Amino acid sequence: ADRITVIRRGKVVGSRKPSQTNKDELAELMVGRAVSLRVDRGQSHPGDVTLEVVGLRALDDRHHEILTGVDLNVRGGEIVGIAGVGGNGQDELVECVVGLRKPIAGTIRLAGRDVTRLSVEARRDLGIAYVPADRQRFGLVLPYLLPDNFVLTRYGEVPYAGGVGGFVRQAGPIRKEAGRLAKEFDVRASSLDVAASTLSGGNQQKVVVAREFRHDLRVLVVDQPTRGLDVGSIEFIHKQVIERRDAGVAVLLVSAELDEVLDLSDRILVMYRGRVVGTFAAAEAQREKVGLLMSTGEARA
Repeated sequence: ADRITVIRRGKVVGSRKPSQTNKDELAELMVGRAVSLRVDRGQSHPGDVTLEVVGLRALDDRHHEILTGVDLNVRGGEIVGIAGVGGNGQDELVECVVGLRKPIAGTIRLAGRDVTRLSVEARRDLGIAYVPADRQRFGLVLPYLLPDNFVLTRYGEVPYAGGVGGFVRQAGPIRKEAGRLAKEFDVRASSLDVAASTLSGGNQQKVVVAREFRHDLRVLVVDQPTRGLDVGSIEFIHKQVIERRDAGVAVLLVSAELDEVLDLSDRILVMYRGRVVGTFAAAEAQREKVGLLMSTGEARA
């Protein structure tokens, strides 16, 4: 561009020539406060293996084999990032881990327990949480009000359900929890009594993150956590992911943004044609080498 103009909340807040500005200043103009574009994740302290995937094979929606024998593990207190060009099995891997897709072979273990055949609900009860890539299709019920979206995965639990047989929606406790989460995760809405469809993309994602980043987590699967978000929301969600890692959660991260994978991950796995073709410690991951593996499946052209 020859000139950059920043609009925030319907007003022009600044105009600069590219030679007169930088990413940090533009981010501050966009958000209205100083924003850190660099992820400060600190040193990780991995514990025991919490999530283990062995020999995983699965079919895609066209019944073609898309996962051809995936092996990986994630330790508590560690972020493992999956890098790869879209369509190389990352989505199907995530779906197998959380229970949305049945593998045709292989094993998925949570803290040593085989969960390969367990339902989504059973896996959630054991501490697996999931932030889907498409928040509007799979993370929210857009016509529902915010309180219901905040507790979508806990509708059947006390205190959100009660009465005879435990099937009566308890509006008071649901609203109280929604208010707490909205404040803690800085969800900005005119009130709680609005549909999720009325929120910005960043605030919609914060609702999903608030619901999934609960305190009894063991494994957190995050797929495209910042897709389509503003820089302020990206900064916030990155900090939340790192906080969960520091609390001992095993985090499996999938992102189409290589910078995001490199910045957040303690270990990086590269997927190509349905299998893991490379593993890097964060300090050793070079953009060129990772990119080459992503595009060719080989370390050298």
